[in-house]
Amino acid sequence: MNTSVAPRLSRPFPSQPRHGAFSWVQRAMGVLALGAAVLAGVGCSKPEPAPEPVRSVKLLTVGAGPLNTQLEYAGEVRARIESRLGFRVAGKIVQRQAELGQRVQAGQVLAQLDPRDYQLAADASRAQVASALTQRELAAADYQRYSALKAQNFISGAELERRASTLKAADAALDQARAQLASQGNQTGYTRLVADVSGVITGIDAEPGQVVSAGTPVVRIAQDGPRDVVFAVPEDKVVRMKTGQPVAVRSWSGGQPLTGRVREVAASADAVTRTFQIKVAIEGAESPPLGATVYVLPEALGQAGQQAIKLPTSALRQDGQQTAVWVFDAASGTVRSQAVQIATADGNEAVVASGLAPGMQVVATGVHVLSPGQKVVPYQQKMPPAQANAAQAATNNVASAPAAAASGPVAAVPASTAR
Repeated sequence: MNTSVAPRLSRPFPSQPRHGAFSWVQRAMGVLALGAAVLAGVGCSKPEPAPEPVRSVKLLTVGAGPLNTQLEYAGEVRARIESRLGFRVAGKIVQRQAELGQRVQAGQVLAQLDPRDYQLAADASRAQVASALTQRELAAADYQRYSALKAQNFISGAELERRASTLKAADAALDQARAQLASQGNQTGYTRLVADVSGVITGIDAEPGQVVSAGTPVVRIAQDGPRDVVFAVPEDKVVRMKTGQPVAVRSWSGGQPLTGRVREVAASADAVTRTFQIKVAIEGAESPPLGATVYVLPEALGQAGQQAIKLPTSALRQDGQQTAVWVFDAASGTVRSQAVQIATADGNEAVVASGLAPGMQVVATGVHVLSPGQKVVPYQQKMPPAQANAAQAATNNVASAPAAAASGPVAAVPASTAR
């Protein structure tokens, strides 16, 4: 059997690539390496930041203007004389006839204490008067008998003088007992608290059943007569308040303004509020009711007509512990921070005490987005002032128009306002 063996076709694996294939692989690897290097360089480099845009700012020129500030204080209408009435003796309150806000007349009973102890003391004083009167009558009778005996020379003059001294002592004891009775009678009367003037009850400080000592305030009464307006000022303003200065007074509820004059300036500050109390006498027949709230405008504390530098509050910012504004430098077109000191407020504007001079240009709005040395340009209005005012008026009219009914026509916005 013949077995034919097919010849084995084999190609030895080349140990090295051929020259042409090796050159192509090297070129491909080089291109890949170059691309990776380029990509790595691109990924590591930071893009340059975009230049900051030049902002446009609204500027205002600093200038001195008149102040319209008028300090106004809240005050209260009070009676010129307000008394705190109390019992002149101690005891337990058994009845109170006075009520808050009640008008009383002089001589009217306001409250009453338990009078039994004082009545017993008065009865004891009456008994002492009766005893002293008996002793006096006996001494007088003895003196008359001894006087008759002396006239007949039955007794000596010394004995008669002793009887005369006994009579004088009896007279003194009787006077003492009568005075004691009168005092006890007054004590009994003091158990009734009586209004000594006409006025209005403004306060109740004690109630029935309460035991009070002599002089404890029970009722406060505002006497009829002139009225005062009482208000308080801080210590930096009190030096400008003088007795006799005119003061304008207006009621919180409206009505005709009143005039008054400073009547009293407190010599020391209140222990709690550390303010000084001012009393103003209201001039005129009619005055607000007691306790009414009024507004007081002292002419001495007004600043109308004075010149000062004023800025809108939108131009102010906080720079550390100071208040500052941005000042525009026209030569370099940049802004710089300028510290200012604020004195007070005039309506919606701040009054600058120091830090600015007339003629400077200050950024009015958007101060929180600026930084020192930043380039800015003044804001230019895009439309004429007249057209801008007309557009603003039309916008306000549309905004203030009431909502139309469901069946009614809808108001159209003017074309000049559609921007």
